[in-house]
Amino acid sequence: MDLVDKALRCQQKDGRFAYVAPHWNQAKDVAWLYVKRFTAPIPGVRLNESELFVEFEHNKARVRLAGADNYDRLRGAYLDGVILDEYGDMHPAAWPEVIRPMLADRKGWATFIGTPKGRNDFFDVWERAKSSTDWFRLMLRGSDSGIIDDDELQGIRAELSPEQYEQEIECNFNAAILGAYYGKEIVEAERANRVRPVPVDPTVPVHAAWDLGIGDSTAIWCFQMVGGEIRFVDYYEAHGQPLAHYAAELKARGYHGDDWVPHDAKVRELSTGRTRVETLQQLQRKPRLVPDHKVEDGINAARVSFPRMWFDETRCKYGLEALRQYRTEFDEKAKVFKNAPKHDWTSHAADAFRYAAMAWREIVPRVEVKKPTDHVLKVDHTGRIRSNMSVREIIELKRRKKSIDG
Repeated sequence: MDLVDKALRCQQKDGRFAYVAPHWNQAKDVAWLYVKRFTAPIPGVRLNESELFVEFEHNKARVRLAGADNYDRLRGAYLDGVILDEYGDMHPAAWPEVIRPMLADRKGWATFIGTPKGRNDFFDVWERAKSSTDWFRLMLRGSDSGIIDDDELQGIRAELSPEQYEQEIECNFNAAILGAYYGKEIVEAERANRVRPVPVDPTVPVHAAWDLGIGDSTAIWCFQMVGGEIRFVDYYEAHGQPLAHYAAELKARGYHGDDWVPHDAKVRELSTGRTRVETLQQLQRKPRLVPDHKVEDGINAARVSFPRMWFDETRCKYGLEALRQYRTEFDEKAKVFKNAPKHDWTSHAADAFRYAAMAWREIVPRVEVKKPTDHVLKVDHTGRIRSNMSVREIIELKRRKKSIDG
C-alpha cells in the first residue's frame, strides 16, 4: 500500500517504485495478488502480468516486483522508492552496488523488512538506523506487538525449538542460524582475531579457487599459504560474465597463483569447442583440478581446516557473509535436516570455499615417506640374520637351517 500510495501521488515524471524479494518467484507469490487487489478500483490502471508491474494512467508511475537473485538485471534504471522484503536473505551486494545508486538522482526512499538471521547485513542496517536521524526503525516482537494472541504464541513455542522461536517470533539477532554449516567456526575465528586486515604477502603466490557458473554467478576465493596458515586475502563474485572478465580481474589485482577449478571444467563446451580449462590456459591462467570429492566430504574438510584459516575482514566481507548463511534446509515433514545444502545466493561462495579447502593440501609441500622395501634383513658370515635381507632370503635361510638341523 505504501508503494501504491506513493506512486499515485508521485509528482516526478515517470515515477518508479519496486517491491524486491530474495527471489523473483517469491516476489510474485507474496505480493502480486496484493498489487492487483489494491490497484483494481483505480481508474486507468494498466496491468502487465508477464513483467509484474502496474502503471497509472494520470502520471505514468509504475509499481513493479523484482527478485534480488538476479539483481544485476535492475542496473541502469532508477527508483523513487523501494521495499526490500526479507533483506537478510538477499545477496549483500544487491543493495550497496545496485539498488542504493538507483535511488540517488531521484532522492528516493527505501524500506527494509525481514526476519533476523544472525548478525548479517540486515543487522547492520538495523544498527545504522539506531544512530541516524534519517532512519526510522521498528521491531515487532511476538511477545509485545499484540499481533498474535497468547494462545497462538504458546502453540508456536511448543512446536519450535528455542532458537527458532527467538529468531522467528522474538526477532532475536543473536539466535543461531539453524542448519548453518560454518556458523560456529566463523564465530570462533572472530573471537581468535582471525577475521581482521590480512595484507597480501608479495613473496607468496595468491591462488584462486573458482566456482564456475554457467549462466549464473561465478565466485572466486583468493588465498595464500604462509607457513601453516591459509590466508584468504580476497573474494570476488560477478554474474553473467565470460571467463576473460574474471581472468582480467585477477590479473589487475596481481594474483598469479594456481587456479583451482572443479572437475566439470574438463567438459567441452558446445559454443566454443573448448573446455574451460583450455580457455583459462589461453587466458594465461594456471588451472588445476580440485581433487574429486563428495559435497559433504568437502564441507567436512573446510570445517577441519578452519582453525588455520585467516580472512581479510574488508575484501572477504561478502564471501564471509555467504559462509555465515550457508545452511541445510529443515525437512518439516520428516522433522530432520536434509543432507544437501540449500541452493541460494550463498551456494557459489560456499562451493568455491569448499574447493579451496580441498586444494590447499595439494599446495603444501608433502614430506616424502619412503616405501618400505622387502629387503629388511641381512645374514653375516656366521649365519645370523641382519638388516637389509629380503623376505625370500630369510625363508631360504630358514629352510637351509632346518635341513641342516634335520
